[in-house]
This record gives sequence, structure tokens and C-alpha cells, in this order.
Amino acid sequence: MKEDFLHYIWKYRKFTLKKLNSSSGELINIINPGIHNTDSAGPDFFNALIEIGQQKWAGNVEIHINSSDWYAHNHQTDENYNNVILHVVWNGDVEVFDNSNNPIPTLALEDCVDKKLVNTYKRLIGSKERLNCTGQLTDIPQLIKDSWSERLYFERLEEKSIRIKKLLEASKNNWEAVLFKMLTRNFGLNTNAEAFASLAESLDFSVVRKCFDSQIKLESLLLGQAGLLNVDSDFDYVIALNKNYEYLKSKFRLSNDGVLPFNFFKLRPPNFPSVRIAQLSALFATKKSLFSVVNETSSLEELYRIFSVEPSDFWKTHYTLTKESKSSSKKISKTFADLLIINTIIPIKFAFNKSKGQLNEIEGLIHLMSQMKSEKNRIVDRFKKENIECNNALQSQAFIQLYNNYCEQNRCIHCSFGNYLLKNP
Repeated sequence: MKEDFLHYIWKYRKFTLKKLNSSSGELINIINPGIHNTDSAGPDFFNALIEIGQQKWAGNVEIHINSSDWYAHNHQTDENYNNVILHVVWNGDVEVFDNSNNPIPTLALEDCVDKKLVNTYKRLIGSKERLNCTGQLTDIPQLIKDSWSERLYFERLEEKSIRIKKLLEASKNNWEAVLFKMLTRNFGLNTNAEAFASLAESLDFSVVRKCFDSQIKLESLLLGQAGLLNVDSDFDYVIALNKNYEYLKSKFRLSNDGVLPFNFFKLRPPNFPSVRIAQLSALFATKKSLFSVVNETSSLEELYRIFSVEPSDFWKTHYTLTKESKSSSKKISKTFADLLIINTIIPIKFAFNKSKGQLNEIEGLIHLMSQMKSEKNRIVDRFKKENIECNNALQSQAFIQLYNNYCEQNRCIHCSFGNYLLKNP
């Protein structure tokens, strides 16, 4: 039993409403359960209206598993709980008093809730499967699946907007700088995201911008700051990179002490940090004001063209700075561009449009996501095994949000799928 289940029971009145009695025997009539407090400290429900005995009371409701939790949480000394008119619990094990030593009416719900609902809840929460609702998702109407997916995706965008806002404040409202930091991080994918982020943090964007006029200069800056130029190499290109970096390091008084080490282990060569940095350099060297460019773009095909860049010729025959390899294109692939658009471009465009009040533009972003193919990862695979369709990137992002923020944390009560299963056991 978890407290959030009791919140659900109370909020939606999933208990017998007739002949409710307090622990002291007074008749209780729930006129209004109150407003659920999901944001701040204090009682769980505000502004409830409850008739206890012959008296109507307006005030707050506090919910616990055991009534003794009142004392475990020290509510008896907290003035925020002085206006609690009813203590709702699963198990009434002790009588409770406020800080003026007045008894607080207590309602124990254990014998008032349908056992079928309780068993359904316990079955969900107690599941040993990766998804608590394994084997039950096909019972959920498609309308609920679609509306929940869209809500989950907006929830994910809102979470990313909070992080973007912090980056924006740190960069003094420079959207170009924020995009550089976000893209740099995401070029590292999961394995090297933190290392790439530390690389972006090691440089003032004004320095980066001064290198946009030359691809080799930008490569020198980023590879040098990443510590990847500290190699023995006879290649003329690598020698030129080192020479450029030493000049830039001296000119701008650069330090890379805070840059984390980059991981090459178990990566496929196209994902080597050296290749990704070369691609990143090519992108910013060919698109001087990248944020302005992508923000004015509403077509998916145009976004693909923006990311269709290839590093300098050296990289055609190299994955690293020390070893030659068979000639191959190092152009940013469409699959990698998809990841960048999904995880960087759409979120920053959403945050920008939201900050400017341009809510009509957000519908276009949803359309873009609906056009893109679903991502391929273990989370999407788990839902597909349950015969849940995942036809586009919006849905795959929704599933990631659902799994990480709800399934992994056993928050079935807060999930539309979980709610449906509880209402239809």
C-alpha cells in the first residue's frame, strides 16, 4: 500500500460514501474532497467541505497509511497542519491531536474500499514484469492511448524546456549559444554525452563563434579542448590542427582542465568522438547562425538538408587522428540527424515558441514529430511486445517518458493506462 493510492481513492471517492464514521463514531459526509496539493508542502488536499456529526467544516485533509504517521512526520508541531479538519488513513492505529492538543477526526478507509480495486492495485504495483501492466495494455481503448501519448510528449517537452531555460539564463538569453551546448552534448549520444557537455562548457561561445569562419580552425578548437590532439602523428592535417590549437589556446587563454575524458571503447567507428567532433565542426562552420536557420525552418526535408554536412577530406580516410582507414563518407547520416532533430531541434524550437507566446507554431512541431520514424530502443521494444503501436517519433518519445517517469517509479496511479485498469478491473 502506498500513500498515492489513498490520494487516488480520496480524490475520486473510490470508497463507500454511506455510513462513514470517524474513529470516535461521528457520522461523516463528504461534500467536497478538496483540491489535490501536488506542488507544495502542507496538507494533501486543500479547501475540502466535510460534514462531521451535525457540523459542516471547511478546511484541509491530510492522508497517511497509518494514523500514527501524523506523529512520525511531526505534524503535531507544524502550524501548516492547524487547519486540518479530517485525517484520512488506511489503518487507524492511534488517536491524533493538533499542536493545541485538540483531537482531529480520523476516517479509516480499510473497510470502505472495494477489495477488487485493492487487489487490482496490488497486482499492478507488485508485478515482477518490466511493465506492471504486462498482458493488459491491449484492453485499453485506442483513444486513451493516443491522448495519453500526446500528453506524455508535451510533458517531456516541458521538462526539457526547464533545462533550456536554465541554459538560456546562463548564456544571457543567447539562443545560438544554447543550441551549441545542446547539440554538442547530443553529438556524444549516451556514452559520451557528459564529456561532450563538458567540452561545450569549457568554451565561451564568443570564442567558438570567432572560429565559425574556418572549418579547420573550429575543428582545432574543439579537438584540442577535448584533449584528442595529444597524440603522436605524422599526418600534415593533424600537425596543422595542433598548430592552430596552440595559437587559439594562447590567444584566448583556454583551459580544458574541466573537460571529461572521451570514451572510444565498444563504440562503432562512426560514433567515435573524433568523428562526431569533426561533424559538429562542419555543421557550425557551414551554418554560421544555426539557431536562426533551424528556427525559420518548418520542413523536415529542409532540416535534413541542414544536417547533411561532411567533415574535411582528412576524415574520409580516418576515424581517429592516428590511424588511416578505408575511404568512406563521414557525412551525418539521416538516422543520426533524426536523433538530433528529436532531442535538440524540436525541444529548442518548442521552448523558443513558448517563450514568445507563439503557441500556434507548436502544432507544426507536433506534425514534424508525427512525420518522423519511431526511435529504436529497448523501451520502445518493450511496448511493442505488448502489441502497442509505435508508428512515429512522437509516440516513441512518449513511451520513453512513460517508462522512465511512471513505469520505473511504480506511478501507476498517475498513469492513464493504470487509471483505466483500476477503473475496469
